[in-house]
Amino acid sequence: MQQAQKGFTLIELMIVVAIIGILAAVAVPAYQTYTMKARFTEVTNSTAPMKTAVEGCILSGNCLAAGAITIPATGARGNTEVPDDIAASSTGVAGGVTVSTTGLITATAKNGVNGFAGETLTLQAALDATSGAVTWVRGGTCQAKSWC
Repeated sequence: MQQAQKGFTLIELMIVVAIIGILAAVAVPAYQTYTMKARFTEVTNSTAPMKTAVEGCILSGNCLAAGAITIPATGARGNTEVPDDIAASSTGVAGGVTVSTTGLITATAKNGVNGFAGETLTLQAALDATSGAVTWVRGGTCQAKSWC
């Protein structure tokens, strides 16, 4: 009488290990990018108060001169809705938020915290002359890494 084969052969087990290795090689970099993108969300969210303030200042007319966006320099914004630049937080990864006189908001990640190297997110305010709406053009070093 012949016995039925039981278990897996060495080749079958090696094929399974190879498949798992290939899946892991693809999944680990994707996971690392995902976690960095999630961490960078704190930097992205730190721009929200400034975006709201700049939009309010533009729409009220306090930050417009001859149809162009003109925001006073930090320290001289007393009569506008825009607060002074935000310093780096003592906790977290947000390294500060600044607003230029042309409406460019720049948020920076803290260098050396959670794997960041001072990456930036920039948001440039633009006024649509037809509708009067404020739109934002995104930029910065975070785009090359697909974090923002």
